This record gives sequence, C-alpha cells and structure tokens, in this order.
Amino acid sequence: MAALLQRGLREEGYAVDVAADGPNGLWMATENDYDAVLLDIMLPGFDGFDVCRRMREAGRWAPVLLLTARDGVENRVQGLDAGADDYVTKPFSFAELAARLRALVRRGAGTRPAELEVGDLRLNPATHRASRGDVDLTLSPKEMAVLELLMRNAGAVVTRTQILEHAWDSAYDGASNVVDQYIVYLRKKVDRPFNRNDIETVRGVGYRLRTDSMG
Repeated sequence: MAALLQRGLREEGYAVDVAADGPNGLWMATENDYDAVLLDIMLPGFDGFDVCRRMREAGRWAPVLLLTARDGVENRVQGLDAGADDYVTKPFSFAELAARLRALVRRGAGTRPAELEVGDLRLNPATHRASRGDVDLTLSPKEMAVLELLMRNAGAVVTRTQILEHAWDSAYDGASNVVDQYIVYLRKKVDRPFNRNDIETVRGVGYRLRTDSMG
C-alpha cells in the first residue's frame, strides 16, 4: 500500500518520503517541514493516533490526512481529536485521496496553538483536557469534540450539520435533535456552573460561542 501510494503521489508531482512504523514516522514528521502528512492508523511501534498526537504536542502543524480501515464514528472523532485535519477510509479511490491531499496542501500548516483559548475557556485536543478558569471540566469525547469545533470557530455561527459531521458523521441517522441535546449537556458543564451564557443559539441556523469582545 505504501509503495503504491508513493508511486501514485510521485506521478502527481509530489516528493514523497515513506516511514514503515510509528516511531520512524514521528521522527521524520518532527525533523522535516512537510507540506502534508498521509498517516495510516495501523502502524507498528505505535499507531497513527499516537503519531499525530505527538506531532501536535511537539508543535508540528503540517496538515494530517488519516488513512484507516476503521469506519466507526468513534475512531474518526479520535483521529480528529488527536489533531488530524481529514481522513479517508479504506477502500478508497486514489483520485479522492489525491484531491483531499491537494486541499490540505493548499490550506497549509498555518499557526495553530496546541491549546485552544477563548476567554477563560481552554481546551487541549491532544490531551483531551478542558478547563474554565482554574476549574477542570469533565467532558465526554463527543462533548469535547463539539466544544472544540465551537472554540475553533469562536464568534462565528456553526451549523448543526457541521457539528454532526465533526462529532458524528454526515450519514448519522439517529435522533435528529442529538446536537441540541449535546449543547444542553455542554451548557450544564461549561456555562451554568460559572454563571455564563457563552454558548448561544442562533435560531434556525446553529450555535455560536461568544468571545469576550462580543456585546
């Protein structure tokens, strides 16, 4: 698989390095300034989740595209929470993978802090820890994923569809009000104990996390 992808990507015009295991992949990703990292979850040594998490903890922000045979929603959330930017599940078409990779390369690494901070609210996606002021917040994985999305888009409206695609899946066919339910859970943990109302409902559209500068 690695050899086939290397050949295909070179034919697309990329310069490609290949690492056969987690430790070597992590070393290469932290020693070199890559435009993007294509990362298989199932790796010897330690898995792709660990590689991605340790990259982010080391302050390396090259876009990461996860490649996995696991199509469960929890694994996708775990990958995104570890700091990945996108994922492709096996079996996949090379054309789709190449298109997703091109999109990530266009986006670039940018400058992304290891810890998100909005006012006195902090969240570290790599360690799965969140706090408000000096108080640690106890959040479930999905609550953490929803809060991360709101914090990454602080001040902007995030639609219910965007939240579903981030924390669940675009094909999720469960309760239609699951996003609203999780917003209620978050408010009980993030806002109410601190006499805050920062998670706002934008009627008919979605939700927004207030910033200190908002009136």
